Amino acid sequence: MSAMIHVEVVYALPQRQEVVAVKLPEGATVRQAVEASGLLDKYPDIELDRRNKLGIYAKLVKADAEVRDRDRVEVYRPLIADPKAVRKKRADEGKVMKKGGGSAEEEA
Repeated sequence: MSAMIHVEVVYALPQRQEVVAVKLPEGATVRQAVEASGLLDKYPDIELDRRNKLGIYAKLVKADAEVRDRDRVEVYRPLIADPKAVRKKRADEGKVMKKGGGSAEEEA
């Protein structure tokens, strides 16, 4: 019988984040952690092999990466807009960006 490990699986939504604690056998993968969390059933828009990227503590990993005890597996939503394109558009419009996003005009 192999040892069990504890892993958190997180999926951030616009208004809140889902955090699910799972118990897995040692040697389990990121994919197995996500599947055990039940998030795939609860959120059918999650597509591990297509749209959504995965990470452990904000570092991108593949679905077959092995998880360790107390890892935090993160399921990332796809970006709606390319951040570089948004910055370029703001620069083209002549807006000055402030730290944290938005334009300086919004502060005044």
